Amino acid sequence: MELKVEKRDLLGKKVESLRKQGLLPAELYGHGVANSHLSINTREFEKIYKEAGENTVINVTIDGSVKPVLIQDVQFHPVSGDIESVDFYEVRMDEEIEAAVPLEFVGESQVVKDGLGVFIEAMDEIEVEAYPSDIPKKIVVDISVLKAVGDSIYVKDLSITGKFTIKVDPETVIASIAELEKEEEVAAPEITPDQVVVETEEKKAVREAAKATKGEDES
Repeated sequence: MELKVEKRDLLGKKVESLRKQGLLPAELYGHGVANSHLSINTREFEKIYKEAGENTVINVTIDGSVKPVLIQDVQFHPVSGDIESVDFYEVRMDEEIEAAVPLEFVGESQVVKDGLGVFIEAMDEIEVEAYPSDIPKKIVVDISVLKAVGDSIYVKDLSITGKFTIKVDPETVIASIAELEKEEEVAAPEITPDQVVVETEEKKAVREAAKATKGEDES
């Protein structure tokens, strides 16, 4: 995948004029690489980002020079959700790097389907180490193996087929099934026969007093 970018001179609040032209402000940096201020076509970047995500190496062309990069960070507008800026990290294809790879949960837990438990997602991404070209786009986690309340999937349970190393403790929980919280039942107050008699006598006394007061008023 390739993306053409251009160097820019506009900085700070002035980059807003770029967005009005359908361009995004971007930064390029890396280990031992001087920082570069860039601009890219918004639509072209959106297409690349949708396909590559943040774990696939893409080639950016700057003044005829091709550089392998990862999409390091994407900033979104808090209201519209539009992309506002992008960071690229230049990599060396012969050096291993660490990257966060998203976890994709597939399948269905029968205990959750039966309404006996709730699925808890403890992690949504995991750190790996690999050469840039070997970084997986995602790691699939099958949750159908969670068959009872208390069952868990650990990092050590992941099915790894690529050329990368997971940099997380194997005993770390990725997902689990927890017990559904039960609604507390409020017990009705107990009333003894003695209480019923007392309440009845009290009500009778109130009625008698009311009658007496009414008789005095009429006289």
